[in-house]
Formats: sequence, C-alpha cells, structure tokens
Amino acid sequence: MSVKIRLARRGRRKLALYDVVIADARAPRDGRFIEKIGTYNPNVNPALININEEKALDWIMKGAQPTDTARAILSERGVMFKKHLQVGVNKGAITQENADKKFDEWFQNKEKQNQEALNKLTEANNKVAKTKFEAEKKVNETRAAAIMKRKQDTEAALAAEITDAGVAASEKELTEEAEEAISDQKTAEKANAEVPEASKTEAVALQGVKVEEVKAEEVKVEEVKAEEVKAEEVKVEEVKAASPAETKESDKGPAAPEASK
Repeated sequence: MSVKIRLARRGRRKLALYDVVIADARAPRDGRFIEKIGTYNPNVNPALININEEKALDWIMKGAQPTDTARAILSERGVMFKKHLQVGVNKGAITQENADKKFDEWFQNKEKQNQEALNKLTEANNKVAKTKFEAEKKVNETRAAAIMKRKQDTEAALAAEITDAGVAASEKELTEEAEEAISDQKTAEKANAEVPEASKTEAVALQGVKVEEVKAEEVKVEEVKAEEVKAEEVKVEEVKAASPAETKESDKGPAAPEASK
C-alpha cells in the first residue's frame, strides 16, 4: 500500500483550512485518512503551520511520500533536513550528537530568518498603515476645510442677506415716512385751501343773514310807524266825533243834580 503525506481541505469558501494527514494514495483528497499530524492555515501572513515533527519524521522514515505542498511545509519546519541527518546517522556518516547539533544550529538560523522576515513584514505593514492613515488624515483635513469654507460662505451669505434685508427695511421705512410726510403736507395744503373757501362761504352767509335781519328790522319799523299813524288817525276821528256832542251839552247848561235817595 502506498502512503502519502498530503493536505485535506476543510473550511468555508475562500477561507480554506487544511489538515496535514497520512492517507492511502488511492483515497480521495478529502476522504478517509490514517492519521492527522498537523494543520496549515494560508489565510494569514505569514502562513500558520502546526506540525508534529516527530510523527512526520517517523512516517517519512517508514517510506511515506509527501506531496509537493506537504514537502514544502515539512521543509519549512525542518522535518526534511532532520530526515537527511537521520539517514546519515543510520549510515554511520555522522554521529547523533553532531546531527542534533547541526539541526539546532539550522533551526536557530531558521527562526532568526523567520523573525527578521516577520519584522520586515510588520514594518512594511506599519508603513503602509501609516501612509494610509496620513492619506486619510489629509483627505479628512481637506474635507473639513471644505466644510468649514462652505459653512463660512453660508454664514457670510446669510449675514449679507440679513444686512440687505435690514437696509431694504430701512429704505422702505424711510420711503413710507417720506410718503406719509408728503401725504400729510398735501392734506394740510388741501385743508388750508379749503379753509378760505369755507370762510368766504360763511362770510357770505353771515352777510345774507345780516341783510335779512336789517330788512326785517326795517319792515318792523315801517309796521310800527304805520300802526302809530293809524292810532293817531283813530284818536283824531274819536276827538272829532266827540266834539259836537260836548258842544250840544254845553249849550244846554249845567246838568241838574240828581235827587238824593
């Protein structure tokens, strides 16, 4: 039976995770497997590898063949280099102590390289984030300046409108006051013009009344004179009528006294 070290996919779409498994070469990729020896997550940078090196080395020493991706993962963790050293130990070309020492040196160098790469990657990410932040800050400042300018323009326009409205109102008030003054002046002139005419009319009316009063007085005087004349004439006639009777009585003599009762 041919045994392979390969990856079995799991996880959701576009966020795949892989299990490093020992499986039969005839089994499907995501089918049955003999043993799971680790995981691989390519969704982070750097990729996250979690391998049981002892089990992986044991299966490789037993003849399990890794796929290309699995070989790269195992090389990254030093399993393939340890297998090379262990073959040399088995052949007697190198002692176990020297093999372990070389592996420790290689592992430390690899860790140092990985740390340097991680630092560079972190620095690059920080630089990109800083650049992005500066760009966003500049955009925000530009936007804030534009908003402030728009606000100032709006306030200035509003102030101008208020000022214009105040000036217009003042002009309107002045115009109304002028019109009222002109109207009052015209009314006064018209009243002054009408007053003499009324005075003339009143004077004419008074003159007519006086004339009528004078005429009435004259009529009354004439009536009084006529009555006096008539009274005089009546008296004269009475005197004339009484004069013959008195003459006759005087001719007869004095009247005899009445007998006493």
